[in-house]
Amino acid sequence: MANSRLEKIGTIITRTQGLLKSGAMKFDERPLWYDVVTAFPPLDEPRYDRPAPRVPVRQIFYQEDTVRAKFHKTGKASFAANLLDTNNLTPTQQFIGIYQNLSTQGALDEQKVFDTAIDLLEDKMRQQRADKRPAESATFEQVKLASKPEDSGKTVQLQDIFKD
Repeated sequence: MANSRLEKIGTIITRTQGLLKSGAMKFDERPLWYDVVTAFPPLDEPRYDRPAPRVPVRQIFYQEDTVRAKFHKTGKASFAANLLDTNNLTPTQQFIGIYQNLSTQGALDEQKVFDTAIDLLEDKMRQQRADKRPAESATFEQVKLASKPEDSGKTVQLQDIFKD
């Protein structure tokens, strides 16, 4: 087995055992997984020609998936989202929350709830942008003032820089 380089002949376990027995691989250089596999061998031999098990794949859908798909299909979901910001919800998450709150009230039909949720989200996004703008402009002014060099009264001539 140690001489074979074809993955079709033997398993990775038997090939590694052959390399260890023949001395081609030192016991100290064995792979990390080798001890685990020898302690807990697999139930079925891991061969390339073993047929794949026929396990039915379950469809996983959440209740909000249809609402999310409908929201993205309308084209109203063109907001930029910072995926590294875990403190704030994305616009889609905000929409789902608004939609669920409105639908639990039960006063409106599904289409009215959807349209109202879109309007409320747009208002909320406008409000968030308006709240961010004064803070951003204040920090921009601070950066602008900090980046201005102080006038020390000295002037530098280009000719003085290159003098020996």
